[in-house]
Amino acid sequence: MNNSLKILYNEKISPELLSKFEYKNIHEIPKLVKITINRGIGEASQNAKALDSSIQEFTLITGQKPIVTRAKKSIAGFKIRDHVPVGLTVTLRQHKMYDFLNKLINLSLPRIRDFRGINPKNFDGRGNYNLGLKEQLIFPEIEYDSVEKIRGMDIAIVTTAKTDEESLALLQNLGMPFHN
Repeated sequence: MNNSLKILYNEKISPELLSKFEYKNIHEIPKLVKITINRGIGEASQNAKALDSSIQEFTLITGQKPIVTRAKKSIAGFKIRDHVPVGLTVTLRQHKMYDFLNKLINLSLPRIRDFRGINPKNFDGRGNYNLGLKEQLIFPEIEYDSVEKIRGMDIAIVTTAKTDEESLALLQNLGMPFHN
């Protein structure tokens, strides 16, 4: 596996951030911790095929089998019973995280129709970035013919940055296409 983003981070981005923010310790430099990808599948309680196809898609996209999240309690209004599958989540760390981010930045995001960059305001105030995707077709592993229904997903990029400004600098240096 080619971890070009990890090498880029260690050799170029890390020293750049060190001088920009004038850290006193190299361990203060912001770095990626994990990337979590979530998808809520409300119809999974009635349609088991929706769950299976989503598991297959997530496995193709991330190279890792997702965890099925289940309802904590019954909600009659949503026709959901206790312990019924309602979503999927994958947590990527280390090599898989860098591989996924590299693919997201260089292959998937540019495939979005009328793409002008992602919103730089989606930080949570603690240096983590959240991104919502409307469809899974932007990933090169997903074939158009094999998709039964277009579903989105939420991607959370967790960093060690203390502020949004530090996290923005880290992600920009990694190549995230933010619009102005």
